[in-house]
Amino acid sequence: MSRADGRLGHELSPEEPLPQDACGVFGIYAPNEDVARLTYFGLYALQHRGTESAGIAVSDGEAIMVYKDMGLVAQVFNDSALDALKGIIAVGHTRYSTTGSSNWENAQPTFHVGEKRQIALGHNGNLMDVNKLHDRLHNGKRVLTGKGIRGTSDTELVAALIASSPEETTLAALKSELLEFKGAYSFVLTDANSLIGVRDPQGIRPLVIGQIESGWVITSETAALDIVGARYIRDVEPGEIVVVDDSGLTSHTFAPSNPAHCLFEYVYLARPDTVLTGRSVHATRVEIGRKLAQEHPAPADLVIPVPDSGTPAAVGYAQASGIPFAQGLIKNAYVGRTFIQPTQTIRQLGIRMKLNPLKEVIAGRRIVVVDDSIVRGNTQRAIVKMLKDAGALEVHVRISSPPVLWPCFYGIDFAQKEELIADGKTIEEIRESIGADSLGFASLDLLINATKQPAKNLCRACFDGKYPIEVAEDVKRGKLHRELPMLNG
Repeated sequence: MSRADGRLGHELSPEEPLPQDACGVFGIYAPNEDVARLTYFGLYALQHRGTESAGIAVSDGEAIMVYKDMGLVAQVFNDSALDALKGIIAVGHTRYSTTGSSNWENAQPTFHVGEKRQIALGHNGNLMDVNKLHDRLHNGKRVLTGKGIRGTSDTELVAALIASSPEETTLAALKSELLEFKGAYSFVLTDANSLIGVRDPQGIRPLVIGQIESGWVITSETAALDIVGARYIRDVEPGEIVVVDDSGLTSHTFAPSNPAHCLFEYVYLARPDTVLTGRSVHATRVEIGRKLAQEHPAPADLVIPVPDSGTPAAVGYAQASGIPFAQGLIKNAYVGRTFIQPTQTIRQLGIRMKLNPLKEVIAGRRIVVVDDSIVRGNTQRAIVKMLKDAGALEVHVRISSPPVLWPCFYGIDFAQKEELIADGKTIEEIRESIGADSLGFASLDLLINATKQPAKNLCRACFDGKYPIEVAEDVKRGKLHRELPMLNG
């Protein structure tokens, strides 16, 4: 649901902005396939990673055509639009802005043409030192034919720098330019002749490789491979460039690997049917729920999830505790984003537009309600009140992640630090604020152990404040302060 400031509301509460991932990327090289339609379906599987805009760039081996617009994937594309996108290579993108405003100019893929190459690029992540990159483009007297920089996102600079690089090949241009990029990034791009995937040296945002009968796919999540019938091959390694062309797939290293994969992907961002670094997200979340029941048991009659993101952990909690699992909250799957502003009366109904309690399940019972995270606390406060209004005797809230204490600067649009309910509050103060009878958060050690990844290979900054990449000051001030100056080619 849109708000006055343009940010999406929480899926269950229009008054609480939801932690949003920057983007989903999807690229395919398949000369014998309808690459535009396969990309369309791949973006469908990645819709949860970005809901502001969507786009597809297609190359026939010589020229690149880009079609993009504001809105959901199904709103942007129809049969006639896809019929017009003929080619052998496609790059798709679905976006939620973390750098630059939410407008058409910042929709992706971003397209730029230089003297030596054309580039269409989709980006998932967030770059630091964008002003330095802007100066590199401007002071280097780079030549861009056609339009110059019209958008205000870091992706505009990335595509422009690669397109205008004086290096003879795209691979050489990437190796030169990537050394100047600092931050979290997973790129999928095409230069009309090849499909290319790039992942930053920390590998903060996910990127995977799949293979279909007649080609290759590079995308954000394995769920997108599944939907187009591609077989998962492996992850793109941190610090790796993967190039697919008519000779097949080749790998190139541009920086030493220093993994710091995003831990919040396991908690919330990734689809449960995705595999991250060889570990099922669903299995991870169920395991978190099992351990959460041991860390924070509750005297209760039923375990219910906050649908849909709390369901796997609730299943695990019920399994480990022996308390029966039930669906006590019913989600209306057909209430999506709306640009119709609600009246004050409707606004006061809050999450009831999307969530309704089953009173016959809840009334007279002690309830454990499991959710993935607490950011500001508005959603949990409304859920607790709803359950008690439906007759719950007690409501025990269990959260399958630690308290969120710090904002993310690597491609997730979290609240500012002072907006986080856990900032400066004890667990007891948070419990009192949301009105629960008890409150328990999964410990950071529990969460890390459930991923089966070494702690040193995970970015936990939103939980412990330890940022693996130094955060630029303009990034700390927030995305709405990062408007890049316009630059004509």
